[in-house]
Amino acid sequence: MLIIIGIILNIIGIIGVIVPALPGITLNYLALILLYIAKGEVLFSLRMLIVFGMLTCLVVLLDYILPLMGAKKYGASRMGIWGAIIGMLIGIVFFPPFGIIFGLLIGAFVGEIMAGKEHSQALRAGFATFLGSLTSMVVKLVLAIVMMIYFFIHLF
Repeated sequence: MLIIIGIILNIIGIIGVIVPALPGITLNYLALILLYIAKGEVLFSLRMLIVFGMLTCLVVLLDYILPLMGAKKYGASRMGIWGAIIGMLIGIVFFPPFGIIFGLLIGAFVGEIMAGKEHSQALRAGFATFLGSLTSMVVKLVLAIVMMIYFFIHLF
């Protein structure tokens, strides 16, 4: 039963990396924990479980830091960052899956315009926020896939 739950968590985890409403990478790590409980340390190293746990914490932290770093580097305001978040959520609901990307970019741009920036500044800050979020998503996706592969290799 734990193995079946682990497989489901891996699938939802991969989806969750792309859809921000789900905890994504955390679910992939939880699947590894369930595999460790089911199989024990004979087939699955506690050391690797700890390493994946630390990587998961680091990637979750980077998920918040990278978009902000990109935004701050190009002078994004709080309005731009909030616009990006709101745009991303609207994009998820109304235009999945690409709405996430375009909603983030458009939301950051609109937020910057509302903050009083010129169009070129708003576009640059919006694009930087978008690139930071996209980079974060790619890093999470790579780790999620590695953990899922590790899960399935040690499953059998």
